[in-house]
Amino acid sequence: MSDLPAATQRSRVRVPLRFGDGYRTDAELVTFHGLTDGQEHLAVVLGDPAPGSVPLVRLHSECLTGDVFGSARCDCGPQLREAVERIAERGGVLLYLRQEGRGIGLYNKLDAYALQDQGLDTYAANTALGLPEDARDYTAAAQMLTALGLDEIDLLSNNPDKAGQLRELGIQVHDRVPTGVFTTAHNVRYLRAKVLQTQHTLPLGELTELGVG
Repeated sequence: MSDLPAATQRSRVRVPLRFGDGYRTDAELVTFHGLTDGQEHLAVVLGDPAPGSVPLVRLHSECLTGDVFGSARCDCGPQLREAVERIAERGGVLLYLRQEGRGIGLYNKLDAYALQDQGLDTYAANTALGLPEDARDYTAAAQMLTALGLDEIDLLSNNPDKAGQLRELGIQVHDRVPTGVFTTAHNVRYLRAKVLQTQHTLPLGELTELGVG
């Protein structure tokens, strides 16, 4: 177990969630005191885990363009929608983390998009701006899980770095469960880059430029 600074629950409030495709569920939103990065991260508690079961958890990094505006340049919006339903069915938590653009912020992310339009992949674009390929640190996420009493989880993620960081921070990741694959003509290069550069568990053979609508 790492020496993780303690965080505490600040408030809990029930919120009915409604999605554009008609899916509905109820959630409990939890805020926190004492998060190390000072950000207003949010836990979305969904469903009722069966007694003795391991809760399903997703660490979802905020994506204004994808989550709110439905941008087809990434798969964030569909991943968020999928995660809410899968977690609600099984019982667990979605951590909504304020880490826009893999931690570089909204404006920098849009600057990186402009470089991607010139041919760079998502990681090379960050580097060209003098920024880390991925600036995310999951210490606050581990604090949130600990404050919620969750020290053993199944992680809904294609990203091995999330599981690795959580384990180093004292969270037992029992299993890493892959998300669906949400391709568009605009995000397939982005998804391929995630597989090739950071070993995301996505089916590389399916992520081709051809036949993607």
